Amino acid sequence: MRQDLRPYRIKRAALWFERWYANHFLRPQFDGLGSHPLFMKPWNISVHGPNIHLGEQIHIITARDRKVCFTVWQFESHCGEIRIGDYCLISPGVRMDSASGIHIGRNSMIASGAYLTDADWHDIYDRPRAIGTTRPIRLGENVWIGDQAIICKGVEIGDNTVVGTGSIVTSSLPANVIAGGNPARVIKPLDPDKPIRTRADLLADPVALSAEMDALDRYLLGGNGYLNWLRSLIRPGSKD
Repeated sequence: MRQDLRPYRIKRAALWFERWYANHFLRPQFDGLGSHPLFMKPWNISVHGPNIHLGEQIHIITARDRKVCFTVWQFESHCGEIRIGDYCLISPGVRMDSASGIHIGRNSMIASGAYLTDADWHDIYDRPRAIGTTRPIRLGENVWIGDQAIICKGVEIGDNTVVGTGSIVTSSLPANVIAGGNPARVIKPLDPDKPIRTRADLLADPVALSAEMDALDRYLLGGNGYLNWLRSLIRPGSKD
C-alpha cells in the first residue's frame, strides 16, 4: 500500500494487540525487559535460551521475511548472555548469537540485517566440536551498526562510533570514529565540535511522546472510512 488507509480506531486496536502480544508471549521469555518497549510485529521475534536482558524503552522492528533472533547457547563450560541497554533500536533481520557474552550500550542502533556473533561455533581442527573459540562482544553507548554489518567475536567498539554498511568487524574500534570495510578500519573521526543527540533525548518522556504520536494518528487517519479501507483490502487500486 502507498498509504495507510486504516481508520484511526483500527490502527489503535492493532497497536494494542501488539502490546498485549509482547507482554503476554515475549516478556516471559526474557530474563529482563524494561518498561515501555515498542515491538513492531512482535510475533516475528525469536528468543532462544536464557540470560537475555533488554533495557528500558527498547524498540524492535520486524518484518514477516526479516525476523529478529536472539540466541544464547549453553554447552559444557560455555554460558552465553545478551544484554542490551536502554533506548536501543533493533531493526528487521538482526541476529545475535552468544556463547560467552554480547553487551550493547544504551542508545545504540543496530540496522537491518546486522549479525553479532561471539563464537566460531565449531573448532577449527576438531570440526564436530561445537562452539570453538568464543570471546565477548562489547559495544559502547550510542554505537550505530550499519545494514548487513557483521560484528565478530572479541570485538569492542567505543562510544558513538559508526560502522558502515556491509562492514565485517574483526578487531576492536575506538570511540568517536566512522569505520567501514572488510575488515573494518577507521575512516575518519567524528567532529568533536558537533553535539550528538541520542535516542534518550527523543524518548525522555514516553508518556508525552505517546500522546504526540496518538495526536498525529488522529490527524492523519481521522478521515479514513471503514468501507474504503475494506475495499482497499479486497480490491486495491493504483492510488492505494
